Amino acid sequence: MRYPIAIETGDAKHAFGVVVPDLPGCFSAGDTLDDALTNSREAILLHLEGLLDDSKPFPAASSIEQLRKKRSYRGWTWAVVDIDASELGDKAARINITLPQRILRAVDAHARKQGETRSGFLARAALDAMRKPA
Repeated sequence: MRYPIAIETGDAKHAFGVVVPDLPGCFSAGDTLDDALTNSREAILLHLEGLLDDSKPFPAASSIEQLRKKRSYRGWTWAVVDIDASELGDKAARINITLPQRILRAVDAHARKQGETRSGFLARAALDAMRKPA
């Protein structure tokens, strides 16, 4: 999952502020731009874990082009934070599933192309499927 973030530039007296427009209430900051990016990733993971705990779906990510048109973000810098869904939660659980080899090869190829692990891809696919109405 890739969530765009809006970064309000800091200075010697003010930290860099970060807002995640697609996750209302999710924000972060850092004394440097690098700190702000690292902290925003942690904030997104915590926010998504809260949604999971509340059995709420993950909001879809908007495009940066769509978001930067909003007046409230004028002059902000944009970046994208990549989240691996397999990192969500407290402990990983090992499972045993059976898939045809052809499908498994396709899953692995697609996951690699997206820069994801097999577990991350399967977790994201499951979360995406749960987001859709039954």
